[in-house]
Amino acid sequence: MQKLIYGIGATLALLIIIGFALPRTNQIVVSTEIDAHPATVFALVNDFRRFSLWSPWADTDANARFLYSGANRGVGAIVTWDGAIIGSGTQIITESRPYEYVGIAINKGQPGAAKSWFTLTPGVGTTIITWGFEADYGMNIVGRYFASMLGGVVARDYHDGLAALKELAESLPAADFSDIEIEHIVVEANDIAYLSTSSRPEPAAISDALGKAYFQILTFMDHNGLSDAGAPLSITRRFNGSQLAFDAAIPIRGMTDDTPRDGAGVKIGTSYAGPVVRVRHTGSYIKLTDTHRKISAYLAALGIERDGAAWESYVSDPGKVPEDELVTYVYYPIKIN
Repeated sequence: MQKLIYGIGATLALLIIIGFALPRTNQIVVSTEIDAHPATVFALVNDFRRFSLWSPWADTDANARFLYSGANRGVGAIVTWDGAIIGSGTQIITESRPYEYVGIAINKGQPGAAKSWFTLTPGVGTTIITWGFEADYGMNIVGRYFASMLGGVVARDYHDGLAALKELAESLPAADFSDIEIEHIVVEANDIAYLSTSSRPEPAAISDALGKAYFQILTFMDHNGLSDAGAPLSITRRFNGSQLAFDAAIPIRGMTDDTPRDGAGVKIGTSYAGPVVRVRHTGSYIKLTDTHRKISAYLAALGIERDGAAWESYVSDPGKVPEDELVTYVYYPIKIN
């Protein structure tokens, strides 16, 4: 019996010595290159709700519960999970530098605390992303043993996750929206005089159709004693590939009970009210198509749903302002989750 006790004691001592000899920190770093701009990839790692679309653990435990709180994205965003297979824990984004870096604390202030991070480096139209993980087990010998055994499993999961992220990012619109400033605001409704029209989806044809429509609207306003209350608008209605249908509109004031509202030509209506994303476009109208592509890519990357027809507000008078200084605001109505 005494020999058995000595043997057990010697084994435990050996395990302790080996445990302390193992690294106290465990770090895993994996990388891949994604055929998408950093702005798109960043949107998918800076938001835990988007993270769940490609996470290597999303399908591992079908009955796991995920609770999102804090900020929608970026610093302060929190996800808490609880599942029979993946266990339970919490992650919080502690650092977020647009299109470059996202830092995450795992189980902050609790046993098993760790951190992970994403670094994004632009390539030629691509993104090189690195996903890192680090845990410091300190004097926790058991943790050191588990880290040495599970390191390969975690690395495999991280590789699988980046492969899924790559597939998702490359399926999204390819426009780079990092160079536009996108505002989230709420707009109020305004009375508008509008005329439905259409044209070929070409800048010259659209400009000609708008010019003719605005002339009719201004004639209607003058005839009915109305004055303008804002910049002219163009509200997109339909596009079938060869024909663009839209409403030319002007915000108005001075309506009375006698103002005709639903004639054969110009009509009276109300503009959209609610949450929108807004982008200031400076320069030629010809390049507005690029701005629309970038907004669409932004909405797709962040998983924001549209909630109505987009419109443009032509702040500058092209007869008085140089083409490269023209200011146009582009609005997209959105749903709030």
